[in-house]
Amino acid sequence: MDVDVVRRAPLFQALDDESATALQAEMTLTRMERGDVLFREGDPGDSLYVIAEGKIKLGRTSPDGRENLVAILGPGEMFGELSLFDPGPRTMTATAVAETQLFGLKHESLSVILTGRPDVSKTLLQALAQRLRRTNAHLADLVFTDVPGRVAKALLDLSERFGRPVEGGVLVSHDLTQEELAQLVGASRETVNKALADFATRGWLRLEARAVLLMDVDRLKRRAR
Repeated sequence: MDVDVVRRAPLFQALDDESATALQAEMTLTRMERGDVLFREGDPGDSLYVIAEGKIKLGRTSPDGRENLVAILGPGEMFGELSLFDPGPRTMTATAVAETQLFGLKHESLSVILTGRPDVSKTLLQALAQRLRRTNAHLADLVFTDVPGRVAKALLDLSERFGRPVEGGVLVSHDLTQEELAQLVGASRETVNKALADFATRGWLRLEARAVLLMDVDRLKRRAR
């Protein structure tokens, strides 16, 4: 496990090495397999988490059982901090979509640091503001962008965080099923699959098992506008 990945989380950015090491010593390591649930919507929120390896999906379930995938998070990203500033039940369910290792920190431990380190509070609030901006952009896409455009934008976002250059393009190992990808886009699986098939026919990408090879990023960027 790469400790430097954990140190890139917003929680550590305002700390020197000594303070970061002391904080990490108070964190507990959790290992998860694909499909394991860390917490469910409605559970008490008493910790925040930093992903060291793997991926976590955050989603909500409607009363009739339909699922909406709100975000996919990977190494170095943080979640669960909202309940620190607004105590209450969890607003989403956190589930591993790959083998995952993450560090958890109880709010009591973090509160001690925040009391004497307002710069850490500022960094956490900036992270929350960035997440709110992404949420607002996603809501705007649901209203103003068609499904193929949203699919292109989702693939580009995933490629920025999980992609790696390979021969022929950028390989994005997103670890999502077709249904999960459709939930992330906010459309039916059939509609999303049709968009992906169209992109593949045009030579913009190639579909692989829980991954996609982006072969024409520029065309995808234009389609995402």
